[in-house]
Amino acid sequence: MSLVGSVECKTRNVDSIKKAIWEAFRLIDYKLPKAEKIVIKPNMCYYWDWSTGQTTDPLFVAALIDLFREEISPDVKISIVESDASAMKCKYAFKYLGYEKLAKDCNVDLVNLSTVEAEKATVKVADEVFEFMVPKIIRDADLCVNVPKMKYMSFTKISAALKNIYGCNPYPKKFEYHSKLDKVIVALNKVMPFNLHVLDGLTVCGSKTLRLGIVMASQDPVAIDSVAAKIMGINPKSVVHLKLAEKEGLGKRSFVVKGANIDYFRKRFPEKGLSEKAITLGYRVACKLGLDKRLV
Repeated sequence: MSLVGSVECKTRNVDSIKKAIWEAFRLIDYKLPKAEKIVIKPNMCYYWDWSTGQTTDPLFVAALIDLFREEISPDVKISIVESDASAMKCKYAFKYLGYEKLAKDCNVDLVNLSTVEAEKATVKVADEVFEFMVPKIIRDADLCVNVPKMKYMSFTKISAALKNIYGCNPYPKKFEYHSKLDKVIVALNKVMPFNLHVLDGLTVCGSKTLRLGIVMASQDPVAIDSVAAKIMGINPKSVVHLKLAEKEGLGKRSFVVKGANIDYFRKRFPEKGLSEKAITLGYRVACKLGLDKRLV
């Protein structure tokens, strides 16, 4: 069984979030390694800002950056990465989701993975072989940190740690993979394994947007996704890519949660469905950018 740290964070500020993340690390006995280059992959699936519960809160990432500089080195080089997608461009997402300001305030780099040097990688999942370009910035990093959200997704039931790595694929036309999405998610996690997964559950979205206030951490993406599924009221055994990921050696669906009782968060998690607030905000921003015709 894999360890998952669970901590309640009642206040949205850098100090409170940093303390919660550090406690989650302690609960899973995680020791930060020596590192010169760190990659952080938040969730920026679309132009919905953090208040919708759909994307990673930049304040959460700022707290993580502070923690790394305090505990590893003030000089560690940190890059926040994302890639272009079918209905999202990084140059807009970085700005409208608050990451341009974060990069300036915290002195970190913003990297569009669709524009940087990458190397070809071949990987087999089940009975199928896939070929992807792996950005060198990820391959060369000393520490890769995945900072996902927990939310529902029609194609895969849930989107959390494993699905967030889908955004590391530099190929922009990601809709082309939707017919094989479960296998592709697993394949990308195999060619780009991340060392640590720190889930931002401060604000979540279901039938409504809710301040849930949970921070989770694990070195096992399958385990943390299984806990996320439980909190969202979904049986992890019913999530195809979790079963496949376990079979391919990416982690375990069996877990031990240390810290805050997940039943408390499960009872408070909103029912399945995307809030009208999230849809409206995302659509308004897309219209302003002239991207509304590209929505899928």
